[in-house]
Amino acid sequence: MVSHLHEKLGPTRQQDMERLMSPLRPLDPAFPIQRQIAIDAAPVVLVNVFTLDKSDEPTFLEVWRDDAEFMKRQPGFISTQLHRAIGESPTYLNYAVWESTAAFRAAFSHPEFVAKLSAYPSSAAATPHLFQKVAVPGVCVV
Repeated sequence: MVSHLHEKLGPTRQQDMERLMSPLRPLDPAFPIQRQIAIDAAPVVLVNVFTLDKSDEPTFLEVWRDDAEFMKRQPGFISTQLHRAIGESPTYLNYAVWESTAAFRAAFSHPEFVAKLSAYPSSAAATPHLFQKVAVPGVCVV
């Protein structure tokens, strides 16, 4: 665990975060979400890919909706959108825009949010990662 994260969260919140991190799969094992949220950046986009058993889709959607409603009430939340893979793949992609990593960190480590995670189906695996916009001349603006 990054020492800066302990400073930003405090000992109780750090313990909550350690429990939260256990079911997550990092997109980049060298730089998992717990390292990303310790960096101050603004704005940021969370991209989270969920894989699950097809039979668990209704439960997953109910739980995700509940989580999204919680996140929408948090300071610094801007927007979110959930996408489903086409065809028979029970894979979902969520992106959420936040004012800053500090705002996302506060919501992501909030005890109410951490407590909700146990409601996800056991087959659900999440792969969260934070991003920032990149300027590409003539194509993308920041």
